[in-house]
Amino acid sequence: MLSPVSVHGLLTTLLWMWVLCNAQSDSGSPVIQLRLAGEKRKHYEGRVEVFYNGEWGTVCDDDFSIYAAQVVCRELGYMDAESWAPSSKYGRGEGRIWLDNVHCTGAEKSLAQCESNGFGVSDCKHSEDVGVVCTQKRIPGFRFIKNHASSDEGMTVQVEDVRIRATYSHRKRIPITEGFLEVKDGGKWRQICNEEWTEMNSRVICGMYGFPGEKRFNTRPYKLLAKRRKKNYWGFSVNCTGNEADLSDCKLGHEIELKGNDTCEQGMPVVISCVPGRAFAPSVSMGFRKAYRVEQPLVRLKGGAMIGEGRVEVLKNGEWGTVCDDNWNIQAATVVCRELGFGSAKEALTGARMGQGIGPVHMNEVICSGFEKSLTDCYFNRDALGCSHEEDAAVRCNVPAMGFHKRLRLNGGRNPYEGRVEVLAERNGSLVWGTVCSDSWGTMEAMVVCRQLGLGFASHAFQETWYWQGDASADAVVMSGVRCSGTELTLDQCLHHGKHVLCPKGGGRFAAGVSCTQTAPDLVLSSQVVEQTTYLEDRPMYALQCAQEEHCLSSSADKADPTSYRRLLRFSSQIHNNGQSDFRPRAAHHSWIWHECHRHYHSMEVFTHYDLMSLNGTKVAEGHKASFCLEDTHCDEGIQKRYECANFGAQGITVGCWDTYRHDIDCQWIDITDVKPGDYIFQIVINPNYEVAESDYTNNIMRCRSRYDGHRIWTYNCHIGGTMSSDTEETFPGLLTNQLSHR
Repeated sequence: MLSPVSVHGLLTTLLWMWVLCNAQSDSGSPVIQLRLAGEKRKHYEGRVEVFYNGEWGTVCDDDFSIYAAQVVCRELGYMDAESWAPSSKYGRGEGRIWLDNVHCTGAEKSLAQCESNGFGVSDCKHSEDVGVVCTQKRIPGFRFIKNHASSDEGMTVQVEDVRIRATYSHRKRIPITEGFLEVKDGGKWRQICNEEWTEMNSRVICGMYGFPGEKRFNTRPYKLLAKRRKKNYWGFSVNCTGNEADLSDCKLGHEIELKGNDTCEQGMPVVISCVPGRAFAPSVSMGFRKAYRVEQPLVRLKGGAMIGEGRVEVLKNGEWGTVCDDNWNIQAATVVCRELGFGSAKEALTGARMGQGIGPVHMNEVICSGFEKSLTDCYFNRDALGCSHEEDAAVRCNVPAMGFHKRLRLNGGRNPYEGRVEVLAERNGSLVWGTVCSDSWGTMEAMVVCRQLGLGFASHAFQETWYWQGDASADAVVMSGVRCSGTELTLDQCLHHGKHVLCPKGGGRFAAGVSCTQTAPDLVLSSQVVEQTTYLEDRPMYALQCAQEEHCLSSSADKADPTSYRRLLRFSSQIHNNGQSDFRPRAAHHSWIWHECHRHYHSMEVFTHYDLMSLNGTKVAEGHKASFCLEDTHCDEGIQKRYECANFGAQGITVGCWDTYRHDIDCQWIDITDVKPGDYIFQIVINPNYEVAESDYTNNIMRCRSRYDGHRIWTYNCHIGGTMSSDTEETFPGLLTNQLSHR
């Protein structure tokens, strides 16, 4: 007769044999589990790690291909793979290298089914660990299956989708900040038992939905609701540390025994309650009217098309500077995003992907735990030697779903990025689609439309749209008098006439239209060149006839004696394109204006404005420069010149190049003949009428202090708009807004 111990031993052996038999897939290959680990910049990328035989290991990059990456991503529940990366791009792993010389066709259901040397057979080092980048979209109906019977340590959460399901009373609020948490697995929405749920888990969910933090809530109404509802629980608990950017980076907790409505006896379904950032305070109406105003003392985002994205800039000693991308990862990016009132980071961008900044590089080799209140609290190397603006770090943050894109559409264009603008407006108690009056419609208004639709920057604003067949039922004008400052999140946050529409031309062919683009140029003047090249020249009137024809002299020159002299404040302008696309004049070749006297074409009638102002901001003298020639004078190393004016060539400034208007050419001056000696502000504004869309207009203005003693002039303290703290810039009126008196 067998003793109880022997029976127990026999049962254990039989169970273990059963597990081993079942731990084979249909094709007889071992069943494995995968995760993405390492130093990430997106939550859907990372080092490929395999759980086999009770331990985690890595995959060698030898013979790895995009087909293998596709198999990995699909096994993790993503639709497809974008790319793969050799040579431990996401850091070196630890433990065994489970797979080497992996050959996949792309049709396999698991990486274990691909040909390889066999598990554990490898001649690689961890410096050859492979990584993948998956697409963000999840496979519809994807079901998470936990295959192995032993340790679940290190398994990450893999579900099809996640949502905060608001109760009926909260459903009309925008954004939704509170409700039951549900995960979609195997095509069905399921709740999670809150018995082991932590604040850190809630923090991660809030971050995914664009909120900087979680808050307490009243549990009573949720308990009552949960009692009345039939529950469908997910079979696992979740363990987040709180600094993950996404639930898919959290570790899977233990398996929960599913017993219908009795599954979570000591608790109830998880409820999430989040604190929105200031820009997204919930409102019962369809949105909110206030324009977004950034209030950030130490960190800001610049150069991004959408709210919650841009180049990261930090204020230090009163001057804004950038962050070097060495070690830049999703943890540091998430600290920035939460600090600015957004959620966790969707992506940590490197290599000046949001355009190059100007000024110093303030931070390098940033390392954050993820819980810092500000990026400036993270560890960093204060010595940013060797870091150029080509390495400027940027972020894309999760922002709350405000539903703004549902109240606007583009119609009749050749692609989704262009068309007649049609808005949803209330008329006689019901919502109707209609057009926007094109009077005063320009680049700033088009910028807001493209942002609201999530389509990037505006490339053009159209005041006639007869060539785009819009929706005939939406021909009526429902919005007029639109004027935007450029910071608004929606078109209805801009100034407009309200319900009393006034549009003399009417809609139809004169309705407003836009075309949008993912990238934009960014022109920045070199303040150093202006400061170094300023001087005075007395020039006789007879040598200034062409300049006078082009209105480059002050009005008193009209009555001046031809033998008299004009005193000119001369200087050189060096204009860099730091953006992500070439700067091109809006007007096509055929509409450029020929100037007979100077014998050249103007591609932009007003390309720069030059002003001399008193210290209180009153203009005392002015000049302007038409762009008779926009071309690449010089470029950064490795960049080819693309634009040359000779022989009526194409005009523009390539990204990474600059155009120099030398001090000795006509109109590159301010006529100060009638100016009295004293202290002044010397101002230059590029692209002053916003004729061409740019990613940042604040850096288009430059101001200097000038002292004129009647014979000589000194120019000093030149700086670009937006480069100094607001305290410093208040001493230069108008620098913060870059708003000119006319457009």
